[in-house]
Amino acid sequence: MDNKQETEFVLTGFRVLDLTNENGFLCGRLLGDLGADVVKVEKPGGDLARNIGPFYNDIPHPEKSLYWFAYNANKRGITLDIETRDGQQIFKKLVKSADCVIESFPPGHMYKLGLGFNELCKINRRIIMASITPYGQDEPYRDHKSSDLTIMAMGGFLYITGDPDRAPVAIGNPQARLHAAADAALAILMAYYHQQVGGEGQYLDISMQQSIPVNLFYVIPFWELMGVITRRYGPFRGGVGAGVVQRMVWPCKDGFVNVTVHGGAVGARTNQALVDWMDSEGMAPDFMKAINWDEFDMSVMTQEFQDQITEAIMNFVITHTKEELSKGAIERRIMLYPVCSSKDLLDNVQLEARGFWKQVEHPELGATIVYPGPWAKLSEMKLQIRFRAPLIGEHNQEIYHQLGISDAELQILKQARVI
Repeated sequence: MDNKQETEFVLTGFRVLDLTNENGFLCGRLLGDLGADVVKVEKPGGDLARNIGPFYNDIPHPEKSLYWFAYNANKRGITLDIETRDGQQIFKKLVKSADCVIESFPPGHMYKLGLGFNELCKINRRIIMASITPYGQDEPYRDHKSSDLTIMAMGGFLYITGDPDRAPVAIGNPQARLHAAADAALAILMAYYHQQVGGEGQYLDISMQQSIPVNLFYVIPFWELMGVITRRYGPFRGGVGAGVVQRMVWPCKDGFVNVTVHGGAVGARTNQALVDWMDSEGMAPDFMKAINWDEFDMSVMTQEFQDQITEAIMNFVITHTKEELSKGAIERRIMLYPVCSSKDLLDNVQLEARGFWKQVEHPELGATIVYPGPWAKLSEMKLQIRFRAPLIGEHNQEIYHQLGISDAELQILKQARVI
């Protein structure tokens, strides 16, 4: 890529040393999407996360992990054991020309290695260091062990996920680490702005637990406005009327759709349109046709009446496909939405029109893989996936040569398991 193209990225010239595990992978990926030169530092032999499936063509191999591909694209890669004395000295040399270090070791680990923020500042006073940990650096839980599941529980998210008559359940894929990593990326951008204005770096302490409650903001209005504590409702929503629950996710012929009976002006329009559609197919019961939706008051809804509405809508929805329901809803301006599978997203005309999906070359596999593309569109600068995740030690020579380390020295360091 020539210099003219380079300047079109948001973070051109911003170098990041990425020491994270799964708890921080997304942070470096987001910065890489913005054009930062992200160098993923792995232990000799490769990061353990390379063994996380699924794998390309279902062949378990550290160079074929789709998980690794997803979260480490737009990064270069080196191997380096920073727990060795030589490794620490090499890392300090890397810090001299870096702008940012992101790490997710247990609290205090970097300080024990002589690589804490205060030490790195002596090498490069402009360095930004972000630490992503389950509970933060200094608080009472700092040394507690955790998993994504425990963080989601400790952050309050599990309380509202699952069916009301059963124990809480986790979301299908780990989420806490992704929220924390995204928060870290945002914090780094703010610290970078401060660095550009004032010339000083700073330390960023990111708690995974703390990243979760801010994603529960929608439960607050229920309490503030109606005194309702949001609980687990499965495919339903609560807070309707006096303890009434209302179905939101409905099974149809080939999957699920989301549709809700609303009150107020919105409900007056969309509810009537839905009843008219049902009536055109002979499936609207008399009691629904008799409702004056302009005066319909959700606050006095009883569960018995809600169940009657639910049964009628269920009988209608189950006779149609997602596509039929979605197309009909658009034509009639009804608030109904398909619940998309991964394949649905891949075939989605809206995402295709935005150029969301990108073909990324994997020469070592002799293949091109489709990736989710940019997460925003900028009018003046680029934000995109540029290249696949690094192979183990793929950029060792390129980066270590810049430090003045010869091939002979690299061979010695490799034999000593430093790189």
